[in-house]
Amino acid sequence: MRDISSSDLKTILHSKRANIYYLEHCRVLVNGGRVEYLTDAGNDSLYWNIPIANTTTVLLGTGTSITQAAMRGLAKAGVLVGFCGGGGTPLFSANEFDLEVSWFSPQCEYRPTEYLQAWVQFWFDDMQRLKAAKILQLKRLDFIRFQWGKKDLRDEGFLVDTAELKSLLDKFSLDIPLAQDTMQLLTMEARLSKLLFKFAVKAVNYGDFTRTKRGQGTDPANRFLDHGNYLAYGLGATATWVLGLPHGLAVLHGKTRRGGLVFDAADLIKDALVLPLSFAAAVRGDDESDFRQACIRSFTKHEALDFIIDSLKEIALTTGESK
Repeated sequence: MRDISSSDLKTILHSKRANIYYLEHCRVLVNGGRVEYLTDAGNDSLYWNIPIANTTTVLLGTGTSITQAAMRGLAKAGVLVGFCGGGGTPLFSANEFDLEVSWFSPQCEYRPTEYLQAWVQFWFDDMQRLKAAKILQLKRLDFIRFQWGKKDLRDEGFLVDTAELKSLLDKFSLDIPLAQDTMQLLTMEARLSKLLFKFAVKAVNYGDFTRTKRGQGTDPANRFLDHGNYLAYGLGATATWVLGLPHGLAVLHGKTRRGGLVFDAADLIKDALVLPLSFAAAVRGDDESDFRQACIRSFTKHEALDFIIDSLKEIALTTGESK
């Protein structure tokens, strides 16, 4: 069995890679020098190629296994491997095989340091960290403003009063820079989220709705919101991993919250993309597979990963330099 050498691989920027794979009930291995996944079809075994040079993340769901050779091939191509539950959620861990020291490590820290060094220049200063959080929230508002007025959301049946939405977003755009501390900014964020839910309910005529998190909601919109948010967290984790930013260096979700920076990063796209699709899918009666595919198509079409990476890079470089 031929090993995969780094010379076999054409480097593609992570933000430009086209594929995120979710696999279940299969075995990932190296076959003929290619990373493939093996499925059973009756008495036959079927091999399917994974184009690793154009893949950002492989999520392994229930009933999966992976060989060391496959993990080594994925690592050489810079592919992040996540281990998750059914349907791709929740994400239990994300790992890379460190080729230099030959170990498996959660969110391996063997990453570039350029953006980490810029990030830590401001992160230990409370006011600079607050400034970074404000920039992140303003970018979130701009992305909502840009996406919610698009024709493809109207085609999904998500019809918002654009003038009323503009008024709301303009108000928060003026209020956010005035926040005196993180708690005040978090309060603004919570208030904005509640108002956006009201917009979404009205946009699709959903009826009564109360947001219930952590899988406790039984209605379709709550279930889809949880599912779609987990997908957004996956993009947030990928973006921070690509940039070499540890998940503990959050700017808004608290200095002690595990994975806080992933939640910060996901905030950039959740409301703009996941929220409207969740309510539209709930009204249509979509199943989880249909909704997941709709989210992935939307992430790809609107270059969500690019937006997260570029936003974090800008925050790292501009906030760090301004200190």
